[in-house]
Amino acid sequence: MKKTISIILILAIAITFLLTGNAYANSLDTINAEVDKTTIRPGEEAKITINFGEQLGSYTFDIAYDNNIFEYVSVDGGTANDTTDKVRVTFYDSTGGTSPRENMSIIFKAKEDITTSNPTEFSITAEGLANSDASVTYDDITTPIVKNITVEPEYKDYEINLQYTGDIVAGEEKEMTLSYSSTMGRYYEHARLIAEATTPSGASVKLTGTNTDEQTEQDIIQSGWGDPQGYKIGGKDVEQVLNVRALFSDVGDYTITLKLIDRDNSDTVIAQKEFKFTATEKQTQTPETDQPENNQPESNGQGNQESSTTQPPENNQNQVTEKPTTLPKTGNNIYVPIAVIIIFLTGVGVYYNRKK
Repeated sequence: MKKTISIILILAIAITFLLTGNAYANSLDTINAEVDKTTIRPGEEAKITINFGEQLGSYTFDIAYDNNIFEYVSVDGGTANDTTDKVRVTFYDSTGGTSPRENMSIIFKAKEDITTSNPTEFSITAEGLANSDASVTYDDITTPIVKNITVEPEYKDYEINLQYTGDIVAGEEKEMTLSYSSTMGRYYEHARLIAEATTPSGASVKLTGTNTDEQTEQDIIQSGWGDPQGYKIGGKDVEQVLNVRALFSDVGDYTITLKLIDRDNSDTVIAQKEFKFTATEKQTQTPETDQPENNQPESNGQGNQESSTTQPPENNQNQVTEKPTTLPKTGNNIYVPIAVIIIFLTGVGVYYNRKK
């Protein structure tokens, strides 16, 4: 009797397992997630699609994201609740299994003000998974499905310039302006500016800048610029301007190559540019020969006028003075009034004699 009861109990338990087997959760191994882009620019959108591999009548997905980099935009395949760092998407087929879904998608937008490269990830978990008529339920997804993405600005190359005015004269310092810039420069933790030069045989060139912080001078060609370990650069509208002095020792053609390097990556060249120069001979001054030494300068103001009246011209003894052939008439002629007086007295005498 006891044996019969044991057999009946075993059969009952087996039948119970068979009848209630569908009530136990199954693993949904067919689920996966895809991101339409692995790298996006600030202001662009990224779409995550979660494929189920089965028709589901209900589910709840949690998509965690970095709210410093992304903002939630929209969802297709459920009702979304954004908690600023996680979006919960819930779906339930209210038609009783006639409108199940095989996937869902969600869109995020990268923030506009990002100026650095930002690798980040979306972390996906799920619960409440069931087939179209809810006859089969699936295990919760507690180990996150992780999808990586990078938000990176559209970087612009660094431009290097070395500018000056006038001619290059051998042996004389020339003021120059050295600069590098970018409207959107890639970030480097330890960048550095260096220079190389080619010169005529036996000649040398210096490119000297002054460190305003330490008030020390550095020859960029010999030792580079700034901290030997480098300095941080990058971001929007990057620009560094240095006032430098160049000194070319001899006449001839020179080439200076400026390089911006990344110390953290075996001194990889970030940007470089070559500049060519020709140093010429210094012009010697010749004496002025505009006026002969024995000529007096023309009066062009009070200064010259004063010198012409107070200082006799040099070498007057060498000047030749020509005698005029006729004397110039100057002042009044003295013989004219004498003649008039004589005529007048003669007339008076004649008149007086006749009257007598």
